Amino acid sequence: MKDEQLLRYSRQIMLPQMDVAGQQKLIDATVLIVGMGGLGCPAAMYLAAAGVGHLMIADDDVVELTNLQRQVAHSHSMIGQPKVVSARKTLLGLNPDLKITALQERLVGANLSEAVSKADLVLDACDNFTSRFAINAACIEHRKPLVSGAAIRMEGQIAVFDSRNPNSPCYQCLYSLGDDEDASCSENGVMAPLVGIIGAVQAMETIKLLTGIGESLTGRLLLLDASTLQWREMRLPRDSNCGACSG
Repeated sequence: MKDEQLLRYSRQIMLPQMDVAGQQKLIDATVLIVGMGGLGCPAAMYLAAAGVGHLMIADDDVVELTNLQRQVAHSHSMIGQPKVVSARKTLLGLNPDLKITALQERLVGANLSEAVSKADLVLDACDNFTSRFAINAACIEHRKPLVSGAAIRMEGQIAVFDSRNPNSPCYQCLYSLGDDEDASCSENGVMAPLVGIIGAVQAMETIKLLTGIGESLTGRLLLLDASTLQWREMRLPRDSNCGACSG
């Protein structure tokens, strides 16, 4: 680790749980973030600032005016540009030491499997069930931990699914194939700070998993009602009949 890095990350390194060894784990890590929208933007920015060495960011969309209410990695000047190009510029502005791989595509099939295989951890920040189920399946196939977040209206949730752990549930243990495809921000709306809260928690869980500090959310589901700012926690057992992870 260079002297400049020691100074940049000094406030993390001084934490006894982290120290230099934990920071080095972040620097050596590769994280795939699927979706550079409301959740992916704050999650990516915190991971970049915290020193995750290689971020792979995937999104096939372009920046639109309606995105700017909540997608904080994009600016007005980037309207019409690919989201991954806009986000890459912001992330390198935060931390020029990073390696950022910008994937301007909707990851599906073999491309999704290949991207997941190259990452140490996957952060799901997409906005539809079809993609979430596909990401879940790829993470099970390659035994990669998955940090999942969702936010809509004034409600958010976060969970961790770690296929390296034989007792961990997967995303499909929580939701069944064919669940509501209309649960999108464009159809239902979302409060701007809510996605920041959920995205920041996703970043925190990612750092914990990569460094081994603390206790992850594996086997638990956190639910936030932003209208009252109340959190609820549910235990999430593995489904022995799950079509994705049971066999």
